[in-house]
Amino acid sequence: MRLEDIYQSPKPVISFEIFPPKGENIQEKTDVLFEELKILSKFNPSYISVTYGAGGSTRETTLGLVKRIKKDLNICPTPHFTCVGLCRPEILSYLESIQELGINNILALRGDPPKGEEKFVKPKDGFGYANELVEYIKSNTNLNIAVAGYPETHQECACLDEDILNLKRKVNAGASVIITQLFYDNKFFFDYLDKTKNNGIDIPIIPGILPISSYKQIERIIELSGCKVPESLMKKLEKYKDNKDDIKKIGIEFAVEQCKELIDNKIPGLHIYTLNKSAATSGVLESLNL
Repeated sequence: MRLEDIYQSPKPVISFEIFPPKGENIQEKTDVLFEELKILSKFNPSYISVTYGAGGSTRETTLGLVKRIKKDLNICPTPHFTCVGLCRPEILSYLESIQELGINNILALRGDPPKGEEKFVKPKDGFGYANELVEYIKSNTNLNIAVAGYPETHQECACLDEDILNLKRKVNAGASVIITQLFYDNKFFFDYLDKTKNNGIDIPIIPGILPISSYKQIERIIELSGCKVPESLMKKLEKYKDNKDDIKKIGIEFAVEQCKELIDNKIPGLHIYTLNKSAATSGVLESLNL
């Protein structure tokens, strides 16, 4: 099913993100991941997105997971795809392999620089921006295209207004859906909706949700994404940072309230970053009872 059709649903659409296991014992880790996904499948997700490692490092693993999600779970998979390290013929070959699997959707991203490199370098005969990749996918395939949005501004953008102009380029190039980076203060998301609407962007914008499950996790997230955590939540996390169970409970409770406010404001769906685990996501969705 195509994303543009999925988001015609009158109820909030539930979707998940996973990432390909890395390191040693890949097959064992993958089997464990699918046990987690079997648990999450009871929530009837409309699709599961599969990330694409920095520098394209998990390209084939991503494709393998996409195949297995479709075959073993009978859930619509949506692979991520980036501009990193590929020329146009290589990009087209990969896109054709996705379509041959009967996949209808893709999440198109510029991507992060390969490990050890600080700046993104446009590949020879490739693309330097996500809107260029979106346009190429739109012109050469029948894939339905999702793109990323940044309620708190992409770290390489000077301001949100500039970031939204970049977003509009992706939409004009052929994107059908926007999935946002995680955030913990809904005010940023609602302001983002207002600004995108004022700039003529009228496709579904789906909030990205990551339930907090450890103190180290939130420290790392703040470092990588620059997202802001409400002061009241941060104080609770700091108070109980040495108690894993309390942190998980606080994280789930906060995510539930965050999602309730979003649902009350008629968002089209929730895209939950699972970190390949089922417990926190299950805790949130069980409480929401969607």
